[in-house]
Amino acid sequence: MTAATPDRRPTLAAGDRDSFIAVRKTDLLDALIEHGHITDTASRASLRQICRVIAAIYHYEYFAELERLRDDYFYFNPEIEPHARLDPDALERAYADLVQSLQRVLMGANFVELSHEEIAAAHREREVGRVEIEVPLDDYREVRFFRRGHHHEPLAIPRWLGLRQRLVETLVYDDVVLLAAVKPSIASRRERKRLKLRNIRPGSVLIKCFRNIPSVDLNALFPNVRVVLSLRDKLLLSGPALVGGVPILLKLASTITILFLVIGFYVGLSGSVPNNEMAGALAALSGLVALGGFIMRQWLRYQRQSLKYQKDLADRIYFRNVNNNAGIFDSMIAAAEDQQCKEAFLTFYFLSAAASAPTKAELEGTIERWLAQTFGVEVAFAVDDALARLDRLGLLVKDGGRLSVAPPNTALARLDRIWGDYFKPPAV
Repeated sequence: MTAATPDRRPTLAAGDRDSFIAVRKTDLLDALIEHGHITDTASRASLRQICRVIAAIYHYEYFAELERLRDDYFYFNPEIEPHARLDPDALERAYADLVQSLQRVLMGANFVELSHEEIAAAHREREVGRVEIEVPLDDYREVRFFRRGHHHEPLAIPRWLGLRQRLVETLVYDDVVLLAAVKPSIASRRERKRLKLRNIRPGSVLIKCFRNIPSVDLNALFPNVRVVLSLRDKLLLSGPALVGGVPILLKLASTITILFLVIGFYVGLSGSVPNNEMAGALAALSGLVALGGFIMRQWLRYQRQSLKYQKDLADRIYFRNVNNNAGIFDSMIAAAEDQQCKEAFLTFYFLSAAASAPTKAELEGTIERWLAQTFGVEVAFAVDDALARLDRLGLLVKDGGRLSVAPPNTALARLDRIWGDYFKPPAV
């Protein structure tokens, strides 16, 4: 195996940072409390209570989002057959609501949608892939990829029939969500049969979540992806076939006419067959048997190679599949709730602990530096979203370009009023 430095093939710039905060929420809050700016016990208790109520509010609001996703997905879930069908216009509205709701949740969980250019660039890097695949894109009305977090890993690519390897450092996405909407009607009978074998219903929407997926494997995530032999494999299989098959065909060509004469005699088409031609017919028959055995052997070699690639693809994708379809909603809702809580905690703390009211840019830099120093994570903090959420809760105070938050007692009172309003009886 070669020990060369891995070739680097990222599809993102090396300095790109994600907004995903890869720190456990409890660890983050404990680190904020112990940061040093809050020294008295009462202030620490107030901060914990404020964060606890903020988390409760987000949890309640995201429960409604979860119910909305479940309702929107009912008619598109491939795992169930709805008892009632909507008219086409109503189905289109339900589909638009589903996509919009899912995208909103994924954005809240700090996922980023991959552009068509990124997906195409990843697919073009097929020399990194070890398996050639074919994706019937005509089966889908829409396909969208969302990713969160990324890093680089070296992949060992076999060379010279596996005797040597080349290391290629490729981009790996930490989390990937695939949304694939199948067309309501599939023209190809063959494709309809293949979809049925995979329990994929036309008109359904497939949602899959994966972890640690190399960018070059994005197209391998499709539900009905097919493994095909590369040009190199076809040449390796066809070369021995030509070398071994041509002599058999040449030998068979000289005796096949005699075989037809003998067959004609036995079915009554000819009167007699000379003895010397009977021997030639037997030779032709043995040649046909040899040809059939040769064809079967080549077919088995083809199937063996195809199954080998299928196993390789399954090993790379199967164990990285985290969740599917309706089961994704719970995990994505929890992820969005977790990310928004951490952003709110950080924003409220650093605004309340600041010696003087910072600007938005100063606040963003302070939080990013603290996360890097405390947890060693490089984050592009989503300061605009965090400030908008605090403003919606009535906790943000703006003085021109300077920012601050309400005092702890005032903040708790406002949060308590918001929480209580959720459970007020409806006005008569």
